[in-house]
Amino acid sequence: MTAYSYIIAVDWGTSHLRAFLCQINADKTLSLTKEAYGLGVNKVVDSFEKTLFDCIEPWVTQHGKVPIYMMGQIGSSIGWQETEYLPCPTKLGNIPSKCTNFVCSGHQISIVPGLSCRLKNDNYDVMRGEELQVLGWLQLNPENFSNTHLVCLPGTHTKWVLINNGSIELFKTAMTGELFDLLTNHSILIKKNHATFDEASFQKGADFTLKSELGSFTHGLFSVRSKQLFGELTDSQAYSYLSGLLIGSDVRAAMNAEEWQLAALGEVTIIGAPHLSQQFSQVLNMHGIKTNICKVTDMTLLGFNAVYQQIIALSSKNQ
Repeated sequence: MTAYSYIIAVDWGTSHLRAFLCQINADKTLSLTKEAYGLGVNKVVDSFEKTLFDCIEPWVTQHGKVPIYMMGQIGSSIGWQETEYLPCPTKLGNIPSKCTNFVCSGHQISIVPGLSCRLKNDNYDVMRGEELQVLGWLQLNPENFSNTHLVCLPGTHTKWVLINNGSIELFKTAMTGELFDLLTNHSILIKKNHATFDEASFQKGADFTLKSELGSFTHGLFSVRSKQLFGELTDSQAYSYLSGLLIGSDVRAAMNAEEWQLAALGEVTIIGAPHLSQQFSQVLNMHGIKTNICKVTDMTLLGFNAVYQQIIALSSKNQ
């Protein structure tokens, strides 16, 4: 394997591209030096190649044709090159041998595979990108490789991941973030997109969902509109109320899932953007469920670091 001083790690999801320039230390671990951002897979106007290299061009100019490791929707059927889904249960150490590898503009590019599982209701579920963040979380503490844990990764498509002795047993997806975006921008529920967060309205929305009868979700959604009509919510408060209603519904489904028992797990680990992670934590805490919040960038980089170590080991073994 050619010796490099840097690699570029790319978290390329549906909505955003996040690139990280990482220095390779003497012990082969990675240290973050710079970050850059670009368009998500669904927003790319030109080619994926142009979008990527426009984003990282200064790094390429300075450091040359370094290896690029990518994860997320860039490896899906709507991405650059489709990688396979590793079926669960699976140990995340299997990832490096299943990467899709190709050369582009002189750079060796590796795209991490996704995961799939089949649930008790006979439905399939898939993930791309979150598996690397879970792998990063496993590196935080040897105890994470023991016993059973539940990890929540809130976002456009929230993932609830069940881990048993270091292996991902299964996971469930909720379209919470995408629904919020659609209802905020393309429905009668929200007049204007207000970025101001109202704590009391958020809690009211979460409480409404958590205490409602089963099957009332679509009926409850209209309360976002009716509460504005009768002066119970202002335009800006309705934005936060809708967020609480959707996250409350997501958490309620996790609380009622037959695949795990939240009360028996002790706590839920949350890996996501700070504000969104705090919102999920707050709703879980409302029902006595302890949470542990981890920074998504930290977990992503730890995951890439673990994959890089595994690839080095695999390369040395094959030489």
